[in-house]
Amino acid sequence: MEITPEIKLKLENLQEKYEAMGQDMASYLDGLLHANFLTYWDYIHLDTLLSLQSPKTSFPDEEIFIMYHQITELYFKLALHECKQISDHPALTVDFFTARVKRINSYFQILTNSFEIMVEGMEKEQFLKFRMSLLPASGFQSAQYRMIEIYATDFIQLVSKDKREELRNASLQEQFEFIYWKFGATELSSGKQTLTLKQFQKKYGDELIALANDTRHTNFSALLRNLKSQNRETSGLEKELRELDIHVNVNWPLAHYKSAVKYLNREPEEIKATGGTNWQKYLPPRFQKRIFYPGLWTANQLEDWGKNWVISVVNTPLV
Repeated sequence: MEITPEIKLKLENLQEKYEAMGQDMASYLDGLLHANFLTYWDYIHLDTLLSLQSPKTSFPDEEIFIMYHQITELYFKLALHECKQISDHPALTVDFFTARVKRINSYFQILTNSFEIMVEGMEKEQFLKFRMSLLPASGFQSAQYRMIEIYATDFIQLVSKDKREELRNASLQEQFEFIYWKFGATELSSGKQTLTLKQFQKKYGDELIALANDTRHTNFSALLRNLKSQNRETSGLEKELRELDIHVNVNWPLAHYKSAVKYLNREPEEIKATGGTNWQKYLPPRFQKRIFYPGLWTANQLEDWGKNWVISVVNTPLV
C-alpha cells in the first residue's frame, strides 16, 4: 500500500501528539493492531441498558412505567448537559446561550408530547395495583429536574410564592427551607413532611444548596441580566427563555396533572398520590405561580399564569 502524503501527514501529526505527552507512538500503533472493531451495542452499553428494568410486581405495564421514567431522566441529563455549558462558559455569547436554550426546549417539547405514551399506554387497574408496591418512591424525587430549575433562574423564584418577598434577601439556606416543592410533599391529613420528601432531602439537599450557591451569578436569569447590561441584542434569547418558562413551569407539570386526573381521580374520593403528596395543589401552575423570568411577561400574563393551559388540558375549569 502506498503511503500517500495525506497518510504521512497524519502520522507526523500523531507523532507530535504522542511526543508532547511523553508517549511512544509505536506502542499505541501496536495496541491498535490488536484492538477489536467497535460495535454499536458495546458503544452504548446496550445489554446493560436493556437490563436496567426491574419490576417489583408481575403486572406487565409496570415495565412501561419504569422505562418511561428512565427515558425522562436521560432527557433531563441532556438538558443538564446544556445547562452546564451555558453556566460554565468562559466568554458567553448571546448566540451560544440562545442555541443551547433552544436545545433544552426541544428536549422538554419531546418529553411533554411523549407523556401521552405513558398516560394512554398503561391499564388503569394495573397501575393502581402495582403503584402501591413502589411506596414511598415518587417522580417528585427527581434531583435532575430540580437541578434544571436551579440553573434556569434566581433561586428566590423557586421559593413558595407566599414567602418570596419576605425571603428575598435571606440566605440560600433560609430560602431552601421554603422551597416550593416541600409544600407539595406534605401528608394530606396531618400536614407533616412525607417520607418521600425526607428521603429526597437527606440524599440531595446539600447538593442542591451547593448548586444554587455555585450558580448564584451564572444561572440563566443572572446571565441574561449581564448580557443586557452590555447592551447586547437579546430578543431571540428572551423568546427561547419564555418558551423554557412555559415548558418547565406549565406544560410539564400539566402533563403530570393530566395523568394524575386520569389515574388518581376517583369519585367520590380521590386516591392519594405516591407518598401521600398533595398533587392537587402541587401540580397546577396557577397555584404555584412558579415563573423563572417574570420580567419577560406582561402583568396580565403573570396574573393568569397557567390558567388557560389548565382549562385546555383538563376539560373543565378548576376552582
